[in-house]
Amino acid sequence: MFKKILIAAAGCVVAISAFAADNKGVEKVYELTDGSKVFLFEGGKMGMENKNGKPVRMKPGVIMETKSGERLIMIGDEVARVESLGHQRRAGNQHETTK
Repeated sequence: MFKKILIAAAGCVVAISAFAADNKGVEKVYELTDGSKVFLFEGGKMGMENKNGKPVRMKPGVIMETKSGERLIMIGDEVARVESLGHQRRAGNQHETTK
């Protein structure tokens, strides 16, 4: 019985650390002129959420403009990673937004 509890606890630790690792993969968050946000992940891939916080798809190569006037070219489509970030924020972990 004790062995089963240890195995279950070890599995929880692995799952929690994998969940937390996703949030650390965000290098920068850009706020766009329409209120959407673009997340730049380690490795250069990007994901996007609309102004309501819902992950959305964006075709690679689309040019977007930030509130600060910068222009970004979409690279990748990391919808699942953005969705994971949304779950973390609802659980109390906030990410910083650069404006």
